[in-house]
Parts: sequence; structure tokens; C-alpha cells
Amino acid sequence: MAFPASLVPELAHHLAERAEAGRTGLVFVGTRGGVLRRNNFRRIWLRTLASTGLGDVHFHDLRHTGNTLAATGGATTRELMQRMGHSSVRAALVYQHLVNGRDHQIADYVDGQIRKVRRPPRGPSGT
Repeated sequence: MAFPASLVPELAHHLAERAEAGRTGLVFVGTRGGVLRRNNFRRIWLRTLASTGLGDVHFHDLRHTGNTLAATGGATTRELMQRMGHSSVRAALVYQHLVNGRDHQIADYVDGQIRKVRRPPRGPSGT
């Protein structure tokens, strides 16, 4: 799956410093390198939030934000489903309904397409 190029340096650093090695290695591990369990993940996550000053952000909010941004960028229902790993349209539609202002963008795009092919209006004399 494609992801924003601006995240490559952070991802490369994380993989080199914090993840298990190899193609099948875990991307997120506990503080001693073991499997990350819910109770130790919460401690790590809360420490991370405290160090960044983000406040009350849930880990799942990151997924939600990414999918909302994808929908805002024009991702189709099928593309959102693929990115999220869902087989039903229900979850993807949640993100598409969150996108405000797209109606005007869609109308402007359709207007531009019409203007490309429309003949100039006739004058009062019909010419």
C-alpha cells in the first residue's frame, strides 16, 4: 500500500530502531522487544502522548484521521475499503460522509468539463 512520502524518514527510523528485523518481524514491540500487549501498549502510548503534548488522542484516531484525509483527497469508496482492509462499504462510507465541502468541488469540476465542450452562446441575432 502506498503512503505519504513525507513519512518515509520517520518510518525508516522506527523500523531501524524499534521494530524486529526481517520481513516478518513485528513493527511494534514492547519495551524489552517482546510482543506488544494491550496493557503495556497503553503505558507506551500515554508516555508518547505526554511527550508530544497531543492530549487525549486514541491510537485508533490515527487511522480515522488518515482515512478522512484520503476521503478528502478524493478516494473512492472502493479505494477506502482497500486501504482499510474492509470488505463492506459501510466503514468506507463513514469517512466519505465526513468530508464537507466536496459538493462544491464536484460541481466546479463538472462545470469545468461542461465549459470544455460547450459551444459559445449565440448572440441576440442567433449568430
